[in-house]
Amino acid sequence: MGATRIRPYRAEDREGVRAVCFTTGYMGDPVAWQWRDRESFADLFSGWYTDHAPESALVAVDEDDQVVGYLLGCRDTTQVTLPPRLVAHHLVRRGLLVRPGTAPVVWRTIGDLVVAATRRRLPPSQVVDDRWPAHLHIDLLPAARGDGTGRRLMTRWLDALREEGVAGCHLVTWAENDGAVAFFEAMGFRREGARQPMLGLRSPEGLRHHSQLMVQPLDGPVVS
Repeated sequence: MGATRIRPYRAEDREGVRAVCFTTGYMGDPVAWQWRDRESFADLFSGWYTDHAPESALVAVDEDDQVVGYLLGCRDTTQVTLPPRLVAHHLVRRGLLVRPGTAPVVWRTIGDLVVAATRRRLPPSQVVDDRWPAHLHIDLLPAARGDGTGRRLMTRWLDALREEGVAGCHLVTWAENDGAVAFFEAMGFRREGARQPMLGLRSPEGLRHHSQLMVQPLDGPVVS
């Protein structure tokens, strides 16, 4: 693949973003083995950003202007919502509770929630902290990795936040994804707090996955 370009998200990029989201949904690899329904997965993990904060989204495109990666962000995390009606639509009308490709994860998530609630260890639904009010999600197709595309996406987003005076930015990544953690650390993020068990998600071997919060104050030196 030729060199990628970084540009602002456009409405016509929506399907491309959704495709990348699903193709990279399991630590950068396809998630279909665990969650087979692309529409619900893309709605839950990219839909809010493309539909409600398109001005904060960036895409990486190839020589044919096809989306090969993206950075979806929000300057104020408190604005992000997952409408109950959307969740109900997928659980009931799309049959996620009984669909073979999604039901195991859904029911396992419910079970994990019950156990966490019993132990009073419910994870926060989102990170709200005035020190790093913005957040981001970044994903790249394999062909767009290793050529600096990820760094260019991150740099453009973080520079924009600095110019606007945003205090800081955070992200949540898979704690087991050593490559992603190392990349974010190279971009100036640091781990904040202990890793937390993920609800419902397991490895192909059945092992529990964990999330890691990473943060970056934006009033310090710029990472080159």
